[in-house]
Order: sequence, then structure tokens, then C-alpha cells
Amino acid sequence: MTDHAPTVPTDVAALPGGGSMPLLGFGTWQLKGSAATDATRWALEAGYRHVDTAHVYGNEAAVGAALASAAVDRDDIFVTTKVPPDRLDARQTLQQSLDELGVDHVDLWLIHWPPSGGGAIDRWRELVQAQAAGLARDIGVSNFSLDAIDALSEGSGVRPAVNQVEWSPLLFDSAELDGHRERGIVLEGYSALRGGTLEHPDIVGIAERLGRSPAQVIVRWHLEHGVVVIPKSQQRERIAANADVGDFTLSADDVAALDGLGSSG
Repeated sequence: MTDHAPTVPTDVAALPGGGSMPLLGFGTWQLKGSAATDATRWALEAGYRHVDTAHVYGNEAAVGAALASAAVDRDDIFVTTKVPPDRLDARQTLQQSLDELGVDHVDLWLIHWPPSGGGAIDRWRELVQAQAAGLARDIGVSNFSLDAIDALSEGSGVRPAVNQVEWSPLLFDSAELDGHRERGIVLEGYSALRGGTLEHPDIVGIAERLGRSPAQVIVRWHLEHGVVVIPKSQQRERIAANADVGDFTLSADDVAALDGLGSSG
């Protein structure tokens, strides 16, 4: 909880298309209708400048309503959406997403998960073409392994800018993080506040010592690693509290302790 205006971090990751991706974003998975609109609007009012949605979430129009009503210029909001790999026409799906979001381009367009039975390179080439047409400033993937990313890069000559995966202290993998860095790919984490992270005694202990919430510690941990994090909530106070992490840092010992949870469980 926060009883003051949140101190929102301004950390960004530079993307090859020229965009700057805020490391703190607002996730909208499972938010529907007016709840999605309200929560996204509250996030923008709290200072978030990065909104993450997807075609399969079924909430792009609701998110778009919040973007349209926000007292924030479109150019100041980083918008991500995703295409499911089984859609017959990715470009048509993107156009539908743009129409519902009420924008003429997205800042990042992702393949939501690897297609079954192959076909990833063909789908990836559709994203490359959409980027060339100015419909997506940067393109990337979600839930891809590093080997799958390498296959896309080698098969198309274009490397994904971002890979969005499930990520938290309990899932920390230094080899995966280093592998993304070596390739110049931004790692973005989702579901950071799920899977028992908020109740884990080590995380709770750090939070209590710092006078912070476990969620704030987890969000800050992502930022310390330069990993994008997109916490989600539909409660206004919690949305603001999750962003209130710009006025503290974690010590190297705390970061190491949190990293160690990935191997200790």
C-alpha cells in the first residue's frame, strides 16, 4: 500500500527499432471489460508508461479505451501486444489489435508462444514484414527457448528484440539471463507475483527489513537485473504500490539471496 504518489522508476531498455522500453510495465492478463479499462487508466495515472496486452486476452479494446482517455500522449506510452502463432494471417490479427487499441502502431509485437509442429520462421517473417511497414516499432517473442530464438535469427537474419517468459526469484536462471544478454535480447518477465513468491519467507524477510512489501522487493529485483517486469492488479492501491519502487535499491547481498531461490526452490 502507498499513501503518497508513487516514486516510479524510469529505467528503460534500448531496443533495436529505436524505442525505449520501460523496465516497469503494467500487465493486463485476465483483466476484462471495464475492469481492464479502469486498471489500465489507474496504472497510467500512477505513472506506468508501459502497457502489456495480447490478442488472446480479449481486452485490447478495453485497454484502448484507457489509452484514449489517458492524459498522457500516445508517444509516451509503450504498448505491447502479441499474436497467437496459430492465426492464419498474423498481419490481419495485428490490424485488428491496432483497431481495438486505437493506435496506428504498437511499440512491441510478440509471437505469444512457439507454434506447434514448426512454422515459427514463417510466422516470424510476418512480424518482420509488419515492422518494415511501420505497424510495429520492434518485434519479439514470448515463451521461446534460446535455441528456438537462435533458429529464428539464423533463418531470417533478424533477431527478436525481446523474449517474454515466466520469471521470478523462484525461477531465476543465471544461464538463461546471460544467454539473452549475450544475444542482445531484452528479457521480460511475467507472473512475477504468482507461484508463492509473495509468501516466500526469504522474500518476506527482506521486505520486512526494508519496510517494503514483498511485491515491491520482487519488482525491484527485476530492475536490479535489467529485466522487464509487468505486475498486474485490478486494485488501484496495489497498482500504485507495485510501481512505488523508484526510491530504493537492493543490496548486492539481497540480490544474491533472491537469485539463490531459483536453485533452492
